[in-house]
Amino acid sequence: MVITYYCIVTLFIIAYLLGSIPSAVWIGKRYYGVDVREHGSKNAGTTNVLRVLGTRAAIPVFAIDFLKGFIAVSIFSLLRYDVNIPSQAWIVNMKILAVFVAVLGHIFPIFANFKGGKGVATVLGAVTGIQPNVALLCFAVWAVVFMIWHYVSLASIVAGCAFPVFVSIFSGSIYARHGLDHTSISFLVFSFVVAIALVWTHRKNVGRLLDGTENKIDLWKYFSDEIEKRRDANG
Repeated sequence: MVITYYCIVTLFIIAYLLGSIPSAVWIGKRYYGVDVREHGSKNAGTTNVLRVLGTRAAIPVFAIDFLKGFIAVSIFSLLRYDVNIPSQAWIVNMKILAVFVAVLGHIFPIFANFKGGKGVATVLGAVTGIQPNVALLCFAVWAVVFMIWHYVSLASIVAGCAFPVFVSIFSGSIYARHGLDHTSISFLVFSFVVAIALVWTHRKNVGRLLDGTENKIDLWKYFSDEIEKRRDANG
């Protein structure tokens, strides 16, 4: 049993370290000589990278942030090989805790002086590792809101608030995937915590939205600008 606890602690440490990978900071410094935390909204996330460095930098930042959340949660599936683990439901609960640990790493990354981003992409990746159907629906809500109003912050807040709604609708399906016959109360509670946390981390954005001063993002404009830059560079 001691080895079991050792493995669980080790997996949580790995989850934090994965979350701490500061993709926005490393890509900005390595390829552009820019620390995105000193420009724009000063947030080490995909949106600020898009504003400051463009789509070529933003796409890999989003992909890495998504994957580190997904991997941080998925590695807990290894616990099913441990005979001391009481049930599959117990593993699911460990995965839920791993989401918080990975996002904590993203917000307070040990590899970037504990100054990171808000963790939206990391949360999406982590939730995908637990319940991909719900994650896909939340992303669809995000995309629709963003395409209509062009506010990343608004899209993130609405998608976050839709998270517990979708979990309630599909209540129990997470355990059904593992052959279990009861409702995931812990996952439902987790969804509400995520929704509240997303609103809290975007509280300044909420103020700017209410004041009408929040910056919009025209994604097509960014892509067209990138294409134009490439044409100019190629003569």
